[in-house]
Amino acid sequence: MLRSQCADREEILRTHCYLRMGILYWGGMFSFHTSWKDRRDSYMNQPLPLQCTSLNFRDLQFAQAMLFAIEEINNSTDLLPGLSVGYKIYDTCGSVARSVGVTLALANGNENVSVPSKTSCTKPAYVQAIIGETSSSPTIAVATVIGPFFVPVISHFATCACLSDKTKYPSFLRTIPSDYYQSRALAHLVKYFRWTWVGAIRSNNDYGNNGMATFTETAQQLGVCLEYSVSFFRTDPYAKIQRILDIIKASTSRVIVAFLSRADLNVLLPEFSYHNLSGYQWIGSESWIFDSQTAEMDIHHILNGSIGLSIPKAHITGLREFILDEKPLKSSNNELFTEVWETLFSCKFKELKSSADIQRECTGHEDMTGVQNSFIDMSLMPLFNNVYKGVYAVAHALHNILSCNKTCNKTVQLDPFMIHFTTKEGDEVHFNENGDPAAKYDIINWQPRENGTVEFVTVGLYDVSLTTEKQLKLQNKSLIWARNSKQVPVSVCSEKCRPGTRKVLQKGRPVCCYDCIRCAEGEISNITDSVTCVRCLPEFWSNERRDACIKKEAVFLSYEEIMGALLTAVALFGACMAIGVILIFFKYRKTPIVRANNSELSFLLLFSLILCFLCSLTFIGQPSDWSCMFRHVAFGITFVLCISCLLGKTIVVLMAFRATRPGSNVKKWFGQTQQRLCVTAFTLIQVIICIIWLTTSPPFPFKNFKEIKDKITLECALGSVVGFWAVLGYIGLLAILCFIFAFLARKLPDNFNEAKFITFSMLIFSVVWITFIPAYISSPGKFSVAVEIFAILASSFGLLICIFIPKCYIILLKPENNTKRNMMGKKHIRKTLQKRRNGMASGSGADVCRLSAKSPGLWASFRVT
Repeated sequence: MLRSQCADREEILRTHCYLRMGILYWGGMFSFHTSWKDRRDSYMNQPLPLQCTSLNFRDLQFAQAMLFAIEEINNSTDLLPGLSVGYKIYDTCGSVARSVGVTLALANGNENVSVPSKTSCTKPAYVQAIIGETSSSPTIAVATVIGPFFVPVISHFATCACLSDKTKYPSFLRTIPSDYYQSRALAHLVKYFRWTWVGAIRSNNDYGNNGMATFTETAQQLGVCLEYSVSFFRTDPYAKIQRILDIIKASTSRVIVAFLSRADLNVLLPEFSYHNLSGYQWIGSESWIFDSQTAEMDIHHILNGSIGLSIPKAHITGLREFILDEKPLKSSNNELFTEVWETLFSCKFKELKSSADIQRECTGHEDMTGVQNSFIDMSLMPLFNNVYKGVYAVAHALHNILSCNKTCNKTVQLDPFMIHFTTKEGDEVHFNENGDPAAKYDIINWQPRENGTVEFVTVGLYDVSLTTEKQLKLQNKSLIWARNSKQVPVSVCSEKCRPGTRKVLQKGRPVCCYDCIRCAEGEISNITDSVTCVRCLPEFWSNERRDACIKKEAVFLSYEEIMGALLTAVALFGACMAIGVILIFFKYRKTPIVRANNSELSFLLLFSLILCFLCSLTFIGQPSDWSCMFRHVAFGITFVLCISCLLGKTIVVLMAFRATRPGSNVKKWFGQTQQRLCVTAFTLIQVIICIIWLTTSPPFPFKNFKEIKDKITLECALGSVVGFWAVLGYIGLLAILCFIFAFLARKLPDNFNEAKFITFSMLIFSVVWITFIPAYISSPGKFSVAVEIFAILASSFGLLICIFIPKCYIILLKPENNTKRNMMGKKHIRKTLQKRRNGMASGSGADVCRLSAKSPGLWASFRVT
């Protein structure tokens, strides 16, 4: 590499000897031809030199830009004063092997010269610097060969990111940004237009392979997938071209990223035109996106609407005139001049063998001003500027060497980023530690004009020096796409998944290919292309579109709904019936049937039934702390009060008819006071149970999210399950006792045998509450409350109807039967007396007869029911 200080004594002598001769030699390596004739070496003889073909005007212009810069330097008094710069320029034909041979030729030199000095001097064995190569692969080979000798290689168009590795290429610099930035910029460009499904074609060399590798990596990070990625080199057989055509035709992507060198694309383009591969959106690299020769070859407008990156526009004063001046061209070797001149003017310097093939003879003095050829095309001025800056970078570095202290006692090697100068056009030139310039690209769009030509329109900028969100700037309104469309093409493997769905990858395909699956119930996705669905919070549920969570509807048995209204009506009807019976009993309270059925317990029983009917209303409505506690306590106490009254009535009937002899003290032990105490005691036990339940773990309102998935069921949690079942169990125990006593009294005199009705009512009560348990457990939400209310009402109606409706029937419809004589049941008494005489009757029957004869008001005194 160029050094700012002389590295050692030998370097000092060599450099000073060379400077005393007053001339510096710089090498140039360009591909004046893009291909060569194929040959087969037999390995028996020395291989012949390559026969280059396909004249390349672009690299010829690069060489002229180098000559222009050297001429300016030689004419400058400020830069390298007193020295002349010479050059050695070689044609590499785009061949890596030939590039290596040229490198060795430039590095080899052993001609001895004499100089007036005390120190013997030898002409340097290498040129001071090499300008070139144009492509990455030859440049890699050149930098590898020349790197150990620290001869700087400055390329104007080798963009492979691998060349930034200073451990492998220590003496390499370039005036064009690395493909690392270009590849990433192309990936961001593709992502910007939301193309997630693209194809790719690359040059099968270091430029294409390394560039496409970086593009693929960045694209994957951005969520872009490649449907295919094929490689091609201009010397590949036609079968390879046919394979590429088949892949493109079979693909579903509509965007193609072409990371191709200009020479490779120029081979493919005629085949694309022949097979009419139109309608594809092409994304181009800087190698061809602003190449006018490629645009001229695209006669079928396959590439119209292409978009890609190019080197920013530049201008070099005087360069156009220099290129159009034929003198520098004529100073080149005769063979190259002849080929170029004959190509430019379509003439020959001598006749062909056949008289029929004689063309216009060249004179060598033709006027270039009227030539319409890519040789005079200045659209590649940005690349000419890269060559220009590379030459000046060498000049400034050598100028720094001349400016060093004559003692040269320092051994500091020049770092690339220490080269910093400004061209005459005001462009700042500097390099980073990897020998790369700052990355900045124009975004070019191929826009057709009415005359059939294509204009390269700058529609944006990509500047790596800016922050990430500001690096890419585009003017979308001025873009023209494939087939002259103004609508951005769509190229996706799968359409975007709308909110309410999630992406599920298709098996065996890239991540950009997926199916959109609707979110499950209770889950949502509120963004496009969501990977997962998010479950709503317990109090929320997904809407119909599954893109938002809405608050769940709180459901409970309310008075407004039909079921609640019906149950309320039935409960009020039952309470009214009980009140009606009370009024009837109160009005006819002095009649035998009322007096004979213990009117006090009857009224208390009717009152408790009213409470039973009304307590069912506490189960309707939104649960609260007080309602949850009150409903279960009211239910438990009222039903115990009701069954306690029935139990008292049953015991009195049983004891009255089971007295064994006259003078029995049954009346003493089962009088009105004892009956009241019995009812009070039974009820007080339930009250104590309820108090313990409420103080330890009372019922409380509870939001049930699991019962109905899309609604919140408001219900009352039991708190203590033991307390709840203790309340029910105590009611069941009293009901069983009442049923047993009533069952034992079922065969007492018919007209007074209320025990039969109590037995039947207890059967109904038991059946209702036994069936209640499975129905309650299996009923969801508010229906479980409805089942509980139904059980309360059914059992209450069972007691009311079975016990009191027959009495009301006699009171209202059969008043003739509401007499003491009828209440006594004469026929049954006669049968009992007959059985007594025969020794078959029980003591209770005899007592009934005896007591009935002595006191017709027996039932009134016992108040038996």
